[in-house]
Formats: sequence, structure tokens, C-alpha cells
Amino acid sequence: MEMVHRRTAAIVETAMLSAAATVLMFIEFPLPVFPAFLQLDLSEVPALLGSFALGPMAGVLIELIKNVLHLVVKGTTTAGVGELANFLVGCALVAPAGIMYKRHKTKHTAIVSMIVGTLLMTVVGCVFDYYVLFPLYQTLMGIPMSAIVKMGSEINHMVVNLKSLIVLSVAPFNLLKGAIVSLITLLLYKKLSPILHG
Repeated sequence: MEMVHRRTAAIVETAMLSAAATVLMFIEFPLPVFPAFLQLDLSEVPALLGSFALGPMAGVLIELIKNVLHLVVKGTTTAGVGELANFLVGCALVAPAGIMYKRHKTKHTAIVSMIVGTLLMTVVGCVFDYYVLFPLYQTLMGIPMSAIVKMGSEINHMVVNLKSLIVLSVAPFNLLKGAIVSLITLLLYKKLSPILHG
């Protein structure tokens, strides 16, 4: 009976965190130092909270649900590429962090796990953007790569091709996003932990 109660509670908490992540995904805004297609949102915060409290699979599930709901409710302006990118990058943050924290549930481990997750998120984002996502976006949307690169060069004149766009725009953006999400999660988790584990 207790096992059923725990499972039901976990499902309810995952659903609530997914709903919160979906709402936060709608609240996105550009940063003046990055190209306009790099929009900051805080939807990884509920996913990271879920990964810590309920396990890494819950974090991945929250990432999946929020992106599917975002597609259903808002539709897509990127032929689904933006949502795919958000899912892959988000999972690269929350899954490793959740796995590390599950083994040693201490504040120190939480901090280290979020640093590792942020670094992995940045690497995964750069690799997938370069080899898969930007080429896929170019193909599906019919936009030449030069136009995408130009959006970066308008912000930073050192951006001259896709590789420099990744290194000078995408990587710093993911590092900054990971740091912001991690800091907010660190501030919230202790306060919300009794509720998430209740």
C-alpha cells in the first residue's frame, strides 16, 4: 500500500513539475549579447528539481512532457528543431546531475553535479547544434546557413561561420543558462524538498 502511495505521489509531483516547466518555457526572452534565436527561459529549473527529488528519469520525463505540451499548445516556428534542441540540451543537464545526486545526497554533491551537468549541456549543445540541429533547421526551414551565421555576426563581428557561431554564441549561452538554472535550483531545492519528498 505504501509503495502504491509513493508511486502515485511521484506521478502527481512529476505532473506538477511538468506543468510548471511548460509555463516557464512560454516565458522566454532574448539577451542583448546573444543572437535573437537564443532565448533564455527557466523551464529547466522544475526538471532539475524533479531530477534531484524523484530521480534522473523523472527529470528526463519532465523535459519530454514540457516540450510536447509546448508543441501542442503553442505550435512551433522552427519545424520542431527548437523543441528538439531544448529537450536534448535539457536532458544533458538534468540527467547527469540527477544521477550524481542520487548516489550522494549532499549539498556539495548537488553543486558539483550541477557544474558537471552545465558543462555536459554545453558540450552536447555545441556538438548537436553543429552536426545535427543547425543543418536540420537549414533543411526544414529553407534558410541558408549564411543567414543564420549573420544573426550571430550582427552581435559579435568575430562570428564568421557556423563553427565560430557555436563557439562564441551557443557555448557561452548554454554556460550562462546552466549557471542561472543551477543557482535558482540550489536556492529553491532545500525549501521545496519537504514538499517534493512528502
